[in-house]
Amino acid sequence: MNGLELAQAFYEECGKPMLEEQFPDLLPYLAAGFFGSGSECFGFDDSISQDHDFEPCFCLFLPGEEIVDRRSAFLLERAYAKLPKSFRGFRRSLMLPVGGARHGVLRTEEFFLKTVGTSDGNLDLQQWLTIPEQALAEATNGRLFFDNWGEVSRIRENLSFFPEDVRRKRLAGHLLLMAQAGQYNYRRCLCHGESAAAQMAVFEFVKSCMSVVFLLNRQYQPYYKWGFRALRSLPLLSGAAEPLEFLITSDNSPELQTEKEARIETLATEIANTLREQNLTALSGSELERQAYAVNDHVQDPSLRNMHILTAV
Repeated sequence: MNGLELAQAFYEECGKPMLEEQFPDLLPYLAAGFFGSGSECFGFDDSISQDHDFEPCFCLFLPGEEIVDRRSAFLLERAYAKLPKSFRGFRRSLMLPVGGARHGVLRTEEFFLKTVGTSDGNLDLQQWLTIPEQALAEATNGRLFFDNWGEVSRIRENLSFFPEDVRRKRLAGHLLLMAQAGQYNYRRCLCHGESAAAQMAVFEFVKSCMSVVFLLNRQYQPYYKWGFRALRSLPLLSGAAEPLEFLITSDNSPELQTEKEARIETLATEIANTLREQNLTALSGSELERQAYAVNDHVQDPSLRNMHILTAV
């Protein structure tokens, strides 16, 4: 049983009866679910993940104090604390995880303000361009069990993915970095005898390629240590995981250099084909620098289009 399954079972069997029996008058204003930081909120946890911050729990979201006052919030917190101390063979922790409470009774506005820097889910252009993508993933991952008040659902919908112009700007920047690092600098670094620099070029290519794949799937990329696992589950281009892993785990011996360059070009071709399928560019070929500027040219907002092509990366 992973963390998401445990959270939903704990809510259904323990949390829901508690709310219905003790707080029927508050139910119209509440939401419950399990999302935020931690591998368990993405469904990526395993037995190793259970060594910290893993327990039967869920999030109970409250609107502002003008709707649910402090005393009601306190009573909810006390009732949540009294839920069974163990469930399905797992014990609840008596200590807060590093970084503060990730579950239990939470004010909706405080949770989203802490996670993405806005209490209502409305981001301006500058915020969309600068917010860490992993924060957006944490605000929209996991499961929402119910939302009678509707506030949490509305905010998560607002944050569900980048606005299209921002997606295109981010794509353009990462495509350019892929071109510079993989299609140009990797070979040049090796020609200069700089094997370490060549491998850094490979890392930059892989990082930007992963970002491009997530953007083409219209899904946020999680924290880097879960990136490959998330990549393998994507609908589009999930097969990129294997060649990308090969690129960063293999050395730069002459025979492997040839193979690595071939893998880079194959990935570039697959990505260029997907760009055309999504009508992001009409250019032929797999020269990603040209593709990058073509994607940038189709950003609708002229002020964003005219910003430096790497503004959003």
